Amino acid sequence: MQTHKATAAQPARLNGSVVTATDVTRRYGHGDTAVDALRGVSLEVARGKLTAVMGPSGSGKSTLMHILAALDRPTSGWVEIDGTRLGGLSDNAITKIRRTHIGFVFQFFNLLPMLTAEENVLLPLSIAGEKPEKSFFEDLLRRIGLHDRRSHRPSELSGGQQQRVAIARALVSRPTVVFADEPTGNLDSKTGGEILELLQQSVADYQQTLVMVTHEARAAAIADRVLFLADGRIVRELECAGERDVLAAMEELTAL
Repeated sequence: MQTHKATAAQPARLNGSVVTATDVTRRYGHGDTAVDALRGVSLEVARGKLTAVMGPSGSGKSTLMHILAALDRPTSGWVEIDGTRLGGLSDNAITKIRRTHIGFVFQFFNLLPMLTAEENVLLPLSIAGEKPEKSFFEDLLRRIGLHDRRSHRPSELSGGQQQRVAIARALVSRPTVVFADEPTGNLDSKTGGEILELLQQSVADYQQTLVMVTHEARAAAIADRVLFLADGRIVRELECAGERDVLAAMEELTAL
């Protein structure tokens, strides 16, 4: 087994963008029943920053995240991750891109119940046949707050602790970008606030690039940049916005 060193991905984290979308469309179905979920989206995700994506229900934000994260393919346009254009790659190559460059944090945790917290965290590296760099791994568990829960299985953990495991799992391989899909949507307000703080710290402490889809203004307010979608298009963006500014922008969108 190889040892996965914490510094392995660092050369990619220079100034610039790690994810780029160019004129991305996504159409589901054909003819009169076709639905256009995305209608020509172009964006760049800055390295070492937290980008939030918001929009009304049906605006295309989840579709956009799935395409940026190589879980779906656009109908037209293209996506690049760390300089690699995804459009012409085989399924095996896409799987390798996801394994090497992408981490995920899901709303419903997606932990394996038969594994301990530590084993769930290490799962991406285990699948790749790698081991973590010990000092980085121990530091990660300490920062995430799992040091004394590492031997517990998901059924023995609270919802907040399970989401901490999911966050550590996304970070352990030091991916180019982490995608978080409604990471606080299944948590109470206090626990959700703790999870948002952890995500923000991962950007500050590890210079981790993070894209978060959320419907919560409180969550978007921790982002360096907020993109607002409506009807499959980016219609507005804010930088370093407060919660009130985010709420006002969403109210404008829903009033259209």
